[in-house]
Amino acid sequence: MGNDPEFGKGRELILETHACFAGLVRGVSSGGERDAEPDLGGKLFWAGALDRTGRALVMAGNVAGAATLVATADKEAQRRAIHAGTVDFLVTSLDEALRILKNEVRKRATVAVCVGSSAAVVEAEISARGVEPDLFRDGVVRASRQEREDRGGASGAEDAPELVAWKVEAVPAVWLPKLDATALACLRPEEAMARRWIRLSARYLGRIGNTQHLVWSDRGFRMRFVERVREDAWRGSIAVRGEIEAAWPGGSKRFGFGTPAEPR
Repeated sequence: MGNDPEFGKGRELILETHACFAGLVRGVSSGGERDAEPDLGGKLFWAGALDRTGRALVMAGNVAGAATLVATADKEAQRRAIHAGTVDFLVTSLDEALRILKNEVRKRATVAVCVGSSAAVVEAEISARGVEPDLFRDGVVRASRQEREDRGGASGAEDAPELVAWKVEAVPAVWLPKLDATALACLRPEEAMARRWIRLSARYLGRIGNTQHLVWSDRGFRMRFVERVREDAWRGSIAVRGEIEAAWPGGSKRFGFGTPAEPR
């Protein structure tokens, strides 16, 4: 696993996927409810080519609840996407893809379909057929870049964005979901985007999300989360060693938990 270049790039891909997710759901109406999670159910997203950025876009679309269309003629990329669960269906034509997508859009269900052809060919067919996706790759990529720039230029204020990541030394399939539940409890009600990300990202990130989870929030969240996790470890309800890492522009800090000398 340690020699797998894709695994080694896992954290970077998770961060890219998170930025794409944030770009996708920017401007999504919550129906006037401040704490309602953004949901792209019923929306068709054309993610373009299944390259590295396309892979992040598809996973982001899955987390956001969209019906996502992507394309590649690369047989190896097709195989890996199906094996990793990044896409649900691999088809040979746009017509096949649209039959699946239209049904899932009607149900407001999450689905990802890959056409085994070049993105340029598929995009030309989309235009010729008059298909009108709700979201396009270029716009989402621009929005995700703006999201990263906004966070990277944040000040050191109390509510400035912080990247908070958590991992454990053993049995992550058991302990990471428990830490996720604690993280959810530590979010403010209005952090609806972060809540959806924590709830659903592990399901769609596949192998790269098996070793660590992360979310963008702020210092207040990080302080509540560290305190709750350390308290749970001290009480024995979290019986594993692990680490929480916080990073912000110009600084970072690590917090261990589950060690014998763990402070309360």
